[in-house]
Amino acid sequence: MFNVYIQRQVNIKDDLLSGLTVALALVPEAVAFSFVAGVDPLVGLYAAFIVGLITAVGGGRPGMISGATGALAVVMIELVAKNGVEYLFAAVVLMGIIQITAGILRLGKYISLVPHPVMLGFVNGLAIVIFLSQLRHFKLSGEGNVLAWMQGETLYLMIGLVVATMVIIHFLPRLTRAVPAPLIAILVISAVVIGFNVDTLQVKDMASVAGGLPQFHIPMIPLNWHTLSVIWPYSLILAAIGLLESLMTLSLVDEITETRGQSNRECFGQGIANVVAGFFGTMGGCAMIGQSMINVNSGGRGRLSGISAAIFLLLCILFGSKYIEMIPLAALVGVMFMVVLSTFEWSCIRIVHKMPRADAFVLVLVSGVTVFTDLAIAVAAGVIVSALVFAWKSGKTIQLNLLVETPRLCVYGLSGPLFFGSVRKFLESFDPHKDPDNVVIDFRHSKVCDQSGLEAIKSLSDRYFNIGKRLHLKHLSDECRSFLKSMEVFVGVNVIKKPQFRMVQSHERLSLALPETEP
Repeated sequence: MFNVYIQRQVNIKDDLLSGLTVALALVPEAVAFSFVAGVDPLVGLYAAFIVGLITAVGGGRPGMISGATGALAVVMIELVAKNGVEYLFAAVVLMGIIQITAGILRLGKYISLVPHPVMLGFVNGLAIVIFLSQLRHFKLSGEGNVLAWMQGETLYLMIGLVVATMVIIHFLPRLTRAVPAPLIAILVISAVVIGFNVDTLQVKDMASVAGGLPQFHIPMIPLNWHTLSVIWPYSLILAAIGLLESLMTLSLVDEITETRGQSNRECFGQGIANVVAGFFGTMGGCAMIGQSMINVNSGGRGRLSGISAAIFLLLCILFGSKYIEMIPLAALVGVMFMVVLSTFEWSCIRIVHKMPRADAFVLVLVSGVTVFTDLAIAVAAGVIVSALVFAWKSGKTIQLNLLVETPRLCVYGLSGPLFFGSVRKFLESFDPHKDPDNVVIDFRHSKVCDQSGLEAIKSLSDRYFNIGKRLHLKHLSDECRSFLKSMEVFVGVNVIKKPQFRMVQSHERLSLALPETEP
């Protein structure tokens, strides 16, 4: 009992400290994504607070962090530029409603259909995206507000502070795990920069993070069909990207923590969070893989970690903005670079030449598409390619073996699935002109999987009937028999069900029913 109490105290401490670390890392990310979407920084910060808090309480994955993300921000750019920020708030509300519907319909379970190579490509692609997103902090505004790469001492100082942050995060856990290494690294680098008055970029150089409590706000837009026609395409895309990124991150956290989250509950929780976020004038959000990795690697595994991260973020906005703004960006960049290193599946580089070529192609494809487009397109492309590869391989596994051949009849044994990918090989395996008057196909080791398979059977029966011969089907499943009956394929085909000889009359087509015991 005492050991359980001690463990609970340790978990609470880890959740609180990791939540504080995540809150510090959320500030520049939320501000940056706000700029990407073309909205005020507080719109992104409030989104991180509201979405992060609600999903931490009611979402399906303890320890996962949600907030404003770049994947959603890039979709919002066009909507804000063309119609204004009020339409964005309405789109976020509709996005939440779509996600709630997905949760009610229990669509989250279909994340299990995402193949492992797609998951690896998603992880590696997002690691690259996170890395590239941090490179903007190595640029300074020049003439005409044009960003240019740092040079000279400014660049060397930035790199030095980033490396120092990464070194602390890497080696500190070898000394102690009482406090999250990223938090100590941020505090140490901040103390050095402030104590020695080092001239380097700080959070305040991006934007001010000071503000009050988020205010309830009904989107100021006309409630008519034109408005709906404007926002629903964006809402649908945002909902799809948000759910995909959240469920993929959920699966990744499941794998790291060796626990299992609830995908349908996460869909519902994300939807509720975005509906509330839209009515409080924010840009909404979804799961954040970078911050989730910071949280998990810092020891945050419970719901308290996400709740504390959201509350600490709000406290930073209300009371600690002047201190948060003093944190050097180099420290936060160093934290995110360590996230990149821990997120990227380095083992893929070592084993990619040993993987099946199709899986290796899917992995590289999803990684590349994630970097150059967005997550939703990348995952969809990966799943489609994987499905086509599977269909192609499965289509080649179907085999037809001649079991019995007499002048009166022949019996074929079919093995493998009969579906759209194998119907061509199935049909080409028969020669009605050479076969005897009665042909039996034994489906004991095969299954008709789709409409294409049923149509293939019907087409084959017509070929035999047109030359005065009869096709018999044996060991068909009940489901296949009902399908065939609904298609009226029984006309010209005899489905053998009982072990006895009998004559079957069907629309003037006479068929000899063979016994189940006959080979």
